[in-house]
Amino acid sequence: MTGQPVPVIIDCDTGVDDALALLFAVRHPGLDLRAVTCVAGNTDVDGVVRNTLVVLERAGAPDIPVARGAERPLIEAPRSARHVHGEDGMGDLGLPAPVRTPVELDAVALLRREILACPRPVTLIPTAPLTNIALLLRTHPEVVGNIERIVFMGGAVACGNATPVAEFNVWHDPEAAAMLLTADVPVTMYGLDVFQRVLVPGPDVRRLRASAEPGARLAGELLAHRPATPDEDGDDPAGGIGDAGAVCAVADPAGLTTRLLPVEVSLAPGPTRGQTIVDRRPRPGEAEIHGGGRERSLVEVALDVDVNRYVRLYLDTVEV
Repeated sequence: MTGQPVPVIIDCDTGVDDALALLFAVRHPGLDLRAVTCVAGNTDVDGVVRNTLVVLERAGAPDIPVARGAERPLIEAPRSARHVHGEDGMGDLGLPAPVRTPVELDAVALLRREILACPRPVTLIPTAPLTNIALLLRTHPEVVGNIERIVFMGGAVACGNATPVAEFNVWHDPEAAAMLLTADVPVTMYGLDVFQRVLVPGPDVRRLRASAEPGARLAGELLAHRPATPDEDGDDPAGGIGDAGAVCAVADPAGLTTRLLPVEVSLAPGPTRGQTIVDRRPRPGEAEIHGGGRERSLVEVALDVDVNRYVRLYLDTVEV
């Protein structure tokens, strides 16, 4: 990446892989992390705030403002992912409480302030349920004029993880995701189809865990908490960078293959609720021919990723 760093704001539910994303964003020279906003998701929102502050401290980040946001989805009850991320949301690593504190503004107010104050259009990177972003867009639509694009981790073209067809972030607050897709701003969907593929090899995870540098060591511990594939001996697992891939896609867009496609979110009760319905058909079908077509948002959908490129990018960045 050349020229000025890209101004970015991360909206997260820190979580193990959100923490990996923050570590990368703080250390990549092509990114200017201007704020972090927190929302309930992987754990409760107060835990998300705590975890976010801990990660920023470990990363040696400057004084980046952090704000507490929505503690539940717009309609649904909150549903955590502690079974994946640990009781504390950070792999139960026993990390000490942070010294830093959040700002007094709530997440929506901080998002508005930082977007409007930035001299260049901001790229938003939500790696969490989209409640804060939906509230921002509905409450302060004037911010759209200074948003370059939104690159969100969420959704899936093929299989879900929260349900057979729905990915967790979208399933957690489907109405918020639907609102995001109707925003008058370019949107990129970094979904499970690429999310699950970017794996740091076991020897690299082991090297990070042995590092004397706090941020790199934390990255190693987090990667080890979510092993993806064991080696032949079963004792040296690879770890997925998860949400951090969406931040890599902002720092190095050429590593991601996307296609502009119609996308909508299923909001109906039942087994498809929270599904991102991605229309990859080359031509209209019978539903459209017989008058059943409707307007749908066009989204840059990630369909392929250069795995080795993003693994190397991640390691080169967090090990500085």
